Amino acid sequence: MKNIKTYSAALLMAWAFASCSDFLDTVPDNRAEIDTESKVTSLLVSAYPSYYPIMMFEKASDNTADNGEMYAFEYQQEQDAYLWNDIKTDTDQDSPQGMWNGLYMAIASANHALQAIEQMGNPASLNAQKGEALLCRAYAHFVLANIFCEAYDPATASTKLGIPYATKPETEVAPEYTRGTLEETYQHIEADLLEGLPLINDNLYSVPKYHFNKKAANAFAARFYLFYVKEDKSNYEKVLEYGKVVLGTNPARSLRQLQADLGPLTELDERGDAYISASVDANLLITPINSSWPYIYGPYNMAKRYGMNRTVTTYETLWADAPWNSNTLFYAFLNGMEQKLCFFKYRMYFEYTDKVNGIGYRHAVIVPFSTNETLLCCIEANILKAQPDYATAVEYMNEWLDASKGDGRYGYPETLTEDKIVDFYEGVGYTPIPVTDETKRTVKKHLNPCFSFVNKKQENMIHCVLQMRRIETIHDGSRWMDVKRYGIEITHNRDGMDPIVLTKDDPRRAFQLPQDVIEAGLEANPR
Repeated sequence: MKNIKTYSAALLMAWAFASCSDFLDTVPDNRAEIDTESKVTSLLVSAYPSYYPIMMFEKASDNTADNGEMYAFEYQQEQDAYLWNDIKTDTDQDSPQGMWNGLYMAIASANHALQAIEQMGNPASLNAQKGEALLCRAYAHFVLANIFCEAYDPATASTKLGIPYATKPETEVAPEYTRGTLEETYQHIEADLLEGLPLINDNLYSVPKYHFNKKAANAFAARFYLFYVKEDKSNYEKVLEYGKVVLGTNPARSLRQLQADLGPLTELDERGDAYISASVDANLLITPINSSWPYIYGPYNMAKRYGMNRTVTTYETLWADAPWNSNTLFYAFLNGMEQKLCFFKYRMYFEYTDKVNGIGYRHAVIVPFSTNETLLCCIEANILKAQPDYATAVEYMNEWLDASKGDGRYGYPETLTEDKIVDFYEGVGYTPIPVTDETKRTVKKHLNPCFSFVNKKQENMIHCVLQMRRIETIHDGSRWMDVKRYGIEITHNRDGMDPIVLTKDDPRRAFQLPQDVIEAGLEANPR
């Protein structure tokens, strides 16, 4: 939105916890009135988060290794995230400070839109905008919870710290907030999601994939209920319910076809543009973010200290052994160097403010929700629901494999069966903790979720879908969320020093709040 200023809410939520609260001594009120339907629609453009924690999540995950002091990093937060240190020095767009400010700014825009709709009398003509605002508010809080909170565990969620859930525009300069519990945070997210989802109307948008269209909203619901674990396993049925809306009765038709979509393209920027294209059926929501991530992970001679190097790629990610007997699904699509190999999906879009001096802003465009990822959510739900449906899970796995295969130069994946999956993971050793011999890395790690597996077969099926998720979401930051959800213990080696281990109960799985937020009085995460 270019012409509507909304300082009192769009800025105050970001500043609410700032230590320099004396910067404002009055509530600013020079905003334009949001008094027409078109203004509400315009305002919602800024309700989509322009910040996303890809860099933090990837560096903290087991997708990243230390290549040694001979190589440099661009931002201190790369090293801090890798070492699971609190990120205090960097406050830019990829930092916890940037996430906190940017996500609450998006929430503030959603709240302004909802307030304006209420003041207009909640007309039916604004139902779609109301649904979009509620979805945006729920999504931004969900992202914040995944950054600053621990994974949801029904046994402890009522005692674990949540995040402040903002439901109204602010009218004070320095309002007081409490974090509440993680259970309360998830209950608020669910309430917004359930209220907003039926109101979504794709006819509101000229390009639905730039907004929470019906499929994107249902994909969000499927992921939310996958993360929102219930002791009675009832939420897995909800994952399948919402996933079916996204995938239909023939999921294969909507999946990203790796070879067809990207195979003919040889230029990296062409592949980057094609990956996030609105014309690709698999892409459900497409959003721009402020980030340096495309440079950091990409095949460029920079930021080589911490990356997905050849060892991690060979033993754990895109070239690792797999039950489909082909470890080269993405072989033809990898670029980079020994220190950081990458499947190039997110290119850099640079916004110049001074072309002569090369000054400007770094942007990326990401795909927060896709049919491929939703399919994997449904696979996981079929495996874990009260009455597991392994047959459907394997059927979906084979559909994902078929869509992910390359041009055949490096072999096609074999069709999976339940027995083949179980036999493969039974024959793979767990990655040792700590890893002292890099060649001992494997795709199998001890899982410590908040629930118990019914048997070894169920655990091995989960190993398979987690490996698929790691491949599908490579460089997206999603692996870190899976590490958290499943209590996976991981090792980060350090050049010339002993390795460090992130244990299953390590409180550093929740990133620390920004320093000025803590100084303003909000309770810090335990350390």
